[in-house]
Amino acid sequence: MNTIVNEIFGEEKPERHERFQGEYPVRVRGLVNSFGDQVIHEDLDLDVKRGEILGVVGGSGTGKSVLMRSIIGLQQPDAGHIEVFGQSMTDAEPDEALGVRNRWGVLFQGGALFSTLTVGENVEVPITQFYPELDAEIAHEIARYKVVMSGLPEEATSKFPSELSGGMKKRAGLARALAIDPELLFLDEPTAGLDPIGASAFDELLRGLKETLGLTVFLITHDLDTLFAICDRVAVLADKKVIAVGTIPELLEMDHPWIQEYFNGPRGRAAQGKPIDG
Repeated sequence: MNTIVNEIFGEEKPERHERFQGEYPVRVRGLVNSFGDQVIHEDLDLDVKRGEILGVVGGSGTGKSVLMRSIIGLQQPDAGHIEVFGQSMTDAEPDEALGVRNRWGVLFQGGALFSTLTVGENVEVPITQFYPELDAEIAHEIARYKVVMSGLPEEATSKFPSELSGGMKKRAGLARALAIDPELLFLDEPTAGLDPIGASAFDELLRGLKETLGLTVFLITHDLDTLFAICDRVAVLADKKVIAVGTIPELLEMDHPWIQEYFNGPRGRAAQGKPIDG
């Protein structure tokens, strides 16, 4: 497992930091992303408030995942400025960026677990990186605790990803994202592919963890039930930028056609508990 850790993070070990006390742990200004001639984002601005669950929505091809990857340093933007915890991410030195990255956790679509590692070993990957001198047994105990915190039975710690259901893989990925007690959590379609009961249970788990751990959550989702159930605000991507950020009642007051179709269409009305046909 140490080989995998070094391949991902390299040899440098970041320092720990005090928790961020500012208003906006994530700030994006003038972001431009493109792939060849296709412009995905143009002059995009976004602020994420500390302590909120921010839902991020938009039609297919609006670059929701590209935005997240830009913030966490996996996508180099063409232009613009990104700050996380007050630290510039667009022009940061590698050691400076590493000192910020150890303060967030990421759950990619599908969980993105290492198939050759058990669930517990997957959770230990960031622990081993950021606390290299930690006793192995303590690392095992932390991993087991995070697995249970994420709603999995303790025995799941020794299972491989291939032995898990889709919902269990999501929770295992969440356990790894929480491994080093992050302040900021990035989630990309965490309830995609789950049945309504499983999706609702994941939403309740996430809301409880956010309140208990004091997390700020950047949540990409197309699930309207999730937006209504747990999101404090919603950012809407359209026209190559964030066209609106607000609570759902605030968004419902806007006359942008995509927003109205999304929130007041049949699925949106069902999520609000309104009659679908009137």
